[in-house]
Amino acid sequence: MQAVVDQASAMARSNDPVLILGPSGSGRRHVARALHQWSPRAGGPLIEIQIAGLNEPLQLREIFGDSTSQGALARAEGGTLLLESADTISPTVLTRLRESEGSANRARILATGLGETTDGAGSHLAGLGGQRIQLAPLAERVEDILPLAAHFLAEFAALESLDSVGFSADARRWLLEEPWSGNVRELRERIRQAIRLAGQGAISAEALMLSTEGDEIPSFKEAKRAFETRYVEGLLRRCEGNISRAARMAKKDRKDFYDVIRRTGVDPGRFRG
Repeated sequence: MQAVVDQASAMARSNDPVLILGPSGSGRRHVARALHQWSPRAGGPLIEIQIAGLNEPLQLREIFGDSTSQGALARAEGGTLLLESADTISPTVLTRLRESEGSANRARILATGLGETTDGAGSHLAGLGGQRIQLAPLAERVEDILPLAAHFLAEFAALESLDSVGFSADARRWLLEEPWSGNVRELRERIRQAIRLAGQGAISAEALMLSTEGDEIPSFKEAKRAFETRYVEGLLRRCEGNISRAARMAKKDRKDFYDVIRRTGVDPGRFRG
């Protein structure tokens, strides 16, 4: 990822369009936002438009506006226009975007796409011209996994007002061996869930709910009970043993939540100050 950062940093000084390609969840939008922040246009607006699901008339109206509304291109003047998931962008829209280039004050165009095949986003969006950044799936850049995991852990620990001491050795090993089909987005979500379940202390592989190759595979009933136990403990820890508050956070009736506590055998008194 350092190579991508170096590439994006160099491109930030230009006004040329940039096409950011990679699988879903690989961090394309974060790279685009960094490009804007590192550019001379950082003081201007960053306008983001999701292209997916828009037909050609809607794309034209959203980007260029009409007699009743200002388009995103005009709103982003002096800054950056980010076209997300632009794989389905209309050729007509691409042509108009190219024709709108030339003014020093116009918005700089950034676009994200999958670019997984030679006839996919990479070739289709080549009509924008400019430069290209390619992001690899997380599984192909294993050296990025632990630094990213540590970053997300610190982020969520601060949000939850928890003191986390990192990952257990088992968790680190499985972090590196997980296939991460959802890429960085999946990693971030797994850690968000894990810190809510684990609370203080090191994050375990179990809390991350990572797949393992152990000989013992728990039954569905056992796995459900283990999850309920971790969930209840995590809520009670956050609520300092207050059952009513924990029930509200779980969006359950207090009596129903108390039944779950009894079923798991968790003692709320352990979490009271």
